[in-house]
Amino acid sequence: MADGMHPSAEQFLSELAIQRRASQHTLDAYRRDLFRLDQLTLEVAPNSSPDKLTTAQLRRGLMQLHAQNLAPRSIARTLSAWRSFYTWLLRRGVISHNPAEPLKAPKKARTLPKALGADQTAALLDATPSDNLEVRDAAMFELFYSSGLRLAELVSLDWPGGLDLTADEVTVTGKRQKTRTIPLGSQAKTALLAWVAVRPHYAPAEQTALFTGKNGTRLSPRQVEKRLERWAQQRGIGMQVHPHMLRHSFASHVLQSSGDLRAVQDMLGHASIAATQIYTHLDFQHLAKIYDTAHPRAKKT
Repeated sequence: MADGMHPSAEQFLSELAIQRRASQHTLDAYRRDLFRLDQLTLEVAPNSSPDKLTTAQLRRGLMQLHAQNLAPRSIARTLSAWRSFYTWLLRRGVISHNPAEPLKAPKKARTLPKALGADQTAALLDATPSDNLEVRDAAMFELFYSSGLRLAELVSLDWPGGLDLTADEVTVTGKRQKTRTIPLGSQAKTALLAWVAVRPHYAPAEQTALFTGKNGTRLSPRQVEKRLERWAQQRGIGMQVHPHMLRHSFASHVLQSSGDLRAVQDMLGHASIAATQIYTHLDFQHLAKIYDTAHPRAKKT
């Protein structure tokens, strides 16, 4: 791939390797992206060099990558490498401006968060715990789904801490140290009361963590993830379930029932309504499925 690489590109890569101590993975990625730049130069200006390319010619190169079905993430990385190369040339006085600077990478496709259906959620949460540790697990998973907590928020909960089983509320400190109070559903409250009753068998008196392991220490995020994976497998959910999926399910199901985007934003602790609006797409998917199965002119035959 190095064959035909312009000397200035090789010098740039050499500086990355020696002065900036870039990893081999980074160097390989830059080499691929600069090779694309060399190929573009041969195509649009065979007797020229990459430092002579214009913004319009670089845009054409990005459009070609898009036409070749290169993923938006890969195109964005390629453009970033080109910008870095031209910035390097600019600092050396080889060019007077960076032709890649005005270009914008294609937007990355925003994947919708996965949410469980109502029946899947019921199958996951309605099972009877078989031992005290499963009583704890049931309380954790009910709390995830009841209040839409983040994993870090759940494992950081103390007892009694932010949990108010009289007012049916839970208070957590989320991103940017922002505190919020979320309602606690009746089934989550019942599950939490069951865990609190047996918690002294696992947590020593000085332990403040709400959720502990059998050794009495605060559960780690990874331990919670593994317990939920095990729980979902045992109950035949048929898909990998992770804690954030319960948060997504909470948001999607509340939005479907209420249509109150602002309330969902507050409960999730999103700083911007734009972050919450992705759940409107999930809601639309739900409505589209209902339409496909219920509308007389839309039913599949």
